Amino acid sequence: MHDLRAPALPANQGEPLGAYAYTEDLRARRAAVRNGESWRLERLQHFEETDDPTREALRRGDWREVLRLIEAERIAARRAADDDSRNGSPLRRLRVVEEPLSPYVQWQLHWLHMRAEAGHHTRVLSAEEFSFTEAADGGPLPEIVIVDGHVLYEVLYTPVGVHAGARRYEDPAVVRPWEVYLKRAYAMAEDVRTYFTHTVAHLPPPPAA
Repeated sequence: MHDLRAPALPANQGEPLGAYAYTEDLRARRAAVRNGESWRLERLQHFEETDDPTREALRRGDWREVLRLIEAERIAARRAADDDSRNGSPLRRLRVVEEPLSPYVQWQLHWLHMRAEAGHHTRVLSAEEFSFTEAADGGPLPEIVIVDGHVLYEVLYTPVGVHAGARRYEDPAVVRPWEVYLKRAYAMAEDVRTYFTHTVAHLPPPPAA
């Protein structure tokens, strides 16, 4: 186990954004990045996503349809990865996992595995690696997105996992320590493709969720 003590993230310094405002702001900033990395930390083990056909299929318990729909996204995923490559603007995602996997995370790992095969960057790290910092701070790590080292979003969710907007930080004294932290954690993590092979691929379909 490593000492992955997280930096501070003072809520009173963040600018509140509604869900729509966050999505539009993030999209615009990511599209403008040239030759710069972005980062995403996902810690929650369950989200209630809407307007996603694969998520709806999981909710119905139709695992065959889940896999078919994920595969149908492969061409679009490859185009998006090619765009990132041309712009020199990769998004590096760190997915924290608890085992046994929740139905949501099992579903998401199939999707992330497909995207990794298409050229996107995802690594997986056990929640046990963060147990010290989470115990010391009294709760799980926040959901974080960092764009090009300039802006950090703490993405907010309700207790049942519904997206509830974000807090935006642009102070380098807040953004930079989190970027360093995510780079360090990412370097310790395992590529989602190898994790998928030894932990996910053999699992039976999860229950509807």
